[in-house]
Amino acid sequence: MTDQPAPPVPALAAAFDVVVHVGAVDDYGATRAGHRRVISITGGRVTGSITGEILPGGADWQLVRPDGTLEIDGRYSARTDTGDLLYLQVAGVRSGEPAVLESLLRGDPVDPSAYYFRTAVTIETSAPHLAHLQRSVFIASCIRDADTVRYTAYRVT
Repeated sequence: MTDQPAPPVPALAAAFDVVVHVGAVDDYGATRAGHRRVISITGGRVTGSITGEILPGGADWQLVRPDGTLEIDGRYSARTDTGDLLYLQVAGVRSGEPAVLESLLRGDPVDPSAYYFRTAVTIETSAPHLAHLQRSVFIASCIRDADTVRYTAYRVT
């Protein structure tokens, strides 16, 4: 056996916070892909290492698994305070006990420790000074409130 260097151990570095304002849940029911729900993105804010406004017009296209777990597929745009455009794609899961998930659906306040809500965040931009965002992996710990989704994105080092 040859001496090979070990791969670096990843760590997490807080990168930015996001508050996404969301509209009502449009429940499409059982479709060919599964139980489909779509939630419109109406605005919001990004703060931290990048700052800007979440633009209206995106959405979260969700699939509801038989056990109530949501497959998250959010896609939306932001305009930074310097005028640059970002395209964010957020994919992950939200799961918990049925009563907790029902409370979230009603918009009731729920302790974030009572459910699991984690996503991977990818970013596209044509701004050269923000290109580093496209060369990093981000994961997020998320909270669902009545009319917002809040998360902190962490860069995986």
